[in-house]
Amino acid sequence: MLKRYFFTLEIALQAILANKLRSLLTALGIIFGVAAVIAMLAVGNGAQQEILEQIRLVGVNNVVITPVVEQKEEKVEEGEKKPEKKTYSPGLTLADAESIRRLIPEVEKVSPEIMLETAIVKNGVRRSAKLVGVEPAYFELSNFSLQEGKMFNGHQLTHGEQVCIIGKGIQTKFFSKENPVGKTIKCGKHWLTIIGVLNERIISENSISKLGIRDYNMDVYAPLRTVLIRYVNRSLVTERAIQQANNRFGGDGEEDKGAKNYHQIDRLVVQTRQTEYLTPTSEVVARMLQRRHNGKVDYEITIPELLLKQQQRTKDIFNIVLGAIAGISLIVGGIGIMNIMLASVLERIKEIGLRLSLGAKKGDIILQFLFEAIMISVTGGLIGVALGISSAVIISGIANIPTIVTPFSVFLSFCVAAFTGLLFGIAPARRAANQDPITSLRYE
Repeated sequence: MLKRYFFTLEIALQAILANKLRSLLTALGIIFGVAAVIAMLAVGNGAQQEILEQIRLVGVNNVVITPVVEQKEEKVEEGEKKPEKKTYSPGLTLADAESIRRLIPEVEKVSPEIMLETAIVKNGVRRSAKLVGVEPAYFELSNFSLQEGKMFNGHQLTHGEQVCIIGKGIQTKFFSKENPVGKTIKCGKHWLTIIGVLNERIISENSISKLGIRDYNMDVYAPLRTVLIRYVNRSLVTERAIQQANNRFGGDGEEDKGAKNYHQIDRLVVQTRQTEYLTPTSEVVARMLQRRHNGKVDYEITIPELLLKQQQRTKDIFNIVLGAIAGISLIVGGIGIMNIMLASVLERIKEIGLRLSLGAKKGDIILQFLFEAIMISVTGGLIGVALGISSAVIISGIANIPTIVTPFSVFLSFCVAAFTGLLFGIAPARRAANQDPITSLRYE
């Protein structure tokens, strides 16, 4: 019985090899359909991976508050002499962070940040970098982990000691041949003792451009009070600040257009306990800050995770459309196989009649044409897999889009190709098996 199947398979293979060009043209629909499925799933997986990476970078369940220095101006119609009512705002301060932490019950963590452009000097080497004043919650919210050393302790945070944690890039640049923990580095005008080194964060250029994320590996992190006490505290009124404020007004009493950053902190991240609390928490925070800033909206509130999920939803819709197109391609390819096989039945009626007259059963004829259809589909599927993987690589290189080809996508597309050949090969096979042997032998 098994020998009979192999004989039928051999006949089907000979029929395909005898018409190589026609078989290749028959398989084109399957080839492009499978390639489209693999490329589409690769783009979708890459997009999903990118979104997850971006969510990890910005943190989970976070509301981000950033100060706005430049305020929008509106034109005043001529003849309108009403004096402009100016309101005072203290800007984004640590007091705002403490109020949010204390008064909003669904807030899990609050992380104020101060970022200063500075320069690092070590062994005669100077490099520009960012000094970031943070609290320990910052590292938890941003999913940072220590490679070596230790985190800031309570005494260092309270008294603003001259200590810091450096990124992996700083270690590579300045301490490539030694352990930096316990060493000192000059950051701006002060020397800071390194107490820890962060693990390297690999960030794609796409994430940097889309999310405005800097290269964290080249940052120096110091306790928030260290930056406020030893570097800058914009909430303090100093003699120099008064002089600068006087210089900002001309002789006519009008303020110069140059804006000055008066915010004590440069970023405030608020983490909620659950994702569903993101929107209501952001609304409560907005109303609270508006009251604390005397009605002046000099801040901006964003919810990165919701924006990223909305972006993911858009990409999912796009992937569904691509999947539908790929599915249509497979259906068209299957119909093509059925049409060519039906035409092949008409061309080979005499061959079918001869096999039936020599003792072949209807099942043998059905298997012969099914084998032909399946072999065309499987071959087309293999070519389509190679073309799909190549297309994913080309798309990633040309469009700068991350693509991920998974074994599941290859297996799925290949199985669909084989099933398509089986499904659309049944009708031609049944038609061939139902031919009358005597009529077939006399067919011209």
